[in-house]
Amino acid sequence: MDTQDGAIENRTFEEIAIGETASLSRLLTERDVELFAVLSGNVNPAHVDPEFARSDMFHKIVANGMWGGALISTVLGTQLPGPGTIYLDQSLHFRAPVMLGDTITVSVTARAKDAERHRITFACRCVNQDGVVVIEGEALVIAPDKKIKRPRIVLPEVRLEERGAKFHKLIELAGSLDPVRMAVVHPVEATTLKGALAAARAHLITPLLIGPEARIRAAADAAQLDLSACRIIAAPHSHAAAERAVDLVRSGEAEALMKGALHTDEFMQPIVKRAGGLRTERRMSHVFIMDIPSYDRPLYITDAALNIAPDLAAKKDIVQNAIDLAHALDLARPKVAVLSAVESVLPHIPSTIEAAALCGMAHRKQITGGLVDGPLAFDNAVSPEAARMKGIDSQVAGAADILVVPDLEAGNMIAKQLVYMADAQAAGVVVGARVPIVLTSRAGSVENRLASCAVTARVHAYHQEKGRP
Repeated sequence: MDTQDGAIENRTFEEIAIGETASLSRLLTERDVELFAVLSGNVNPAHVDPEFARSDMFHKIVANGMWGGALISTVLGTQLPGPGTIYLDQSLHFRAPVMLGDTITVSVTARAKDAERHRITFACRCVNQDGVVVIEGEALVIAPDKKIKRPRIVLPEVRLEERGAKFHKLIELAGSLDPVRMAVVHPVEATTLKGALAAARAHLITPLLIGPEARIRAAADAAQLDLSACRIIAAPHSHAAAERAVDLVRSGEAEALMKGALHTDEFMQPIVKRAGGLRTERRMSHVFIMDIPSYDRPLYITDAALNIAPDLAAKKDIVQNAIDLAHALDLARPKVAVLSAVESVLPHIPSTIEAAALCGMAHRKQITGGLVDGPLAFDNAVSPEAARMKGIDSQVAGAADILVVPDLEAGNMIAKQLVYMADAQAAGVVVGARVPIVLTSRAGSVENRLASCAVTARVHAYHQEKGRP
């Protein structure tokens, strides 16, 4: 039982009288069901499949697995008899389904005592908010013979986070669009091929594989991949493959690019050429779209792969590119945090001065479509509590969608720390060119490439809708 000082105290065998009772009430939520599945390892569709879960069978299984044992055990172990109780046996009957949203009241009543073995049989009963009996039966315990009083332990908060959940939704939405004709440059290793084929199966792209045909087929054979549905365009080496891909975009045969097994500099060289490349009036920049389980929205980081030490003019384009990308992914007014080490504008920290200038540009409509604030440190850009503690009054602080980093080194470190220490997944695209370009880390997974293709499909559809090349 609970005491006035918040501790829990038991009732000994001698203290408990026949007819004595204890109870608790609990609301059954979807989170409870998910926790049960995670802790038990039970992935029966009755627990985790929303379609199956609508059946009465689901509700009966929930009653059996979760409430029939766990809640009764909770009452016996914390209230009556309480700490020191040893649970020996139970026999329960399930009379009615338990529905999500039901409030279940669990009661245990001492029915019989065995003085020789210190055992007590308890009648157990669970009713819902309408008074309907859903579970009844009995439990047998060994009751403690000594008084025990302990502080009530505050259980840690458990957060259920599905890795890649935001990307799954993105891929599903993009799959309803027409697939993009994507030139995959020098795909002579398994990960690039697997990513391209997975994106094709998801109806995101139609891959055009460009490179040495013998090496492409050898990589596919080694990984047991079927390329029969793919068009292979022969090129003698990686540099020639990159140039051929640019030619395909310029001729209209390809609508997007993907980097394969070649260095970024080699891949980008024909793309950024002033004559014959894929330049626009905008500076090209790279955006990581991060799916971080602990963050409530996708987080965009730019530029962490292309522009090494951009000046203010380049950062203006970097910000605008990221805002436009967010629009293509249905974020109407993204919140842009321009990062530095501190939140104040300090003459001896150039990134703070540039952050203030970018905010001024946004105020004067030189940057449009988003809310821009800075300088902000990483903590108060993504944490409402950090922003509150530092007294920052901002619509962006604590809720950033886009992080604009001071330089490539800072951005690359942030992105990779999130991947390797926060279980994040990262899609990567280059924007500001004539077509979207998938540019992921060479260590990136198939899932990263699949999500990047989904982003590309959305960007391509958005540009077509807006009448852009």
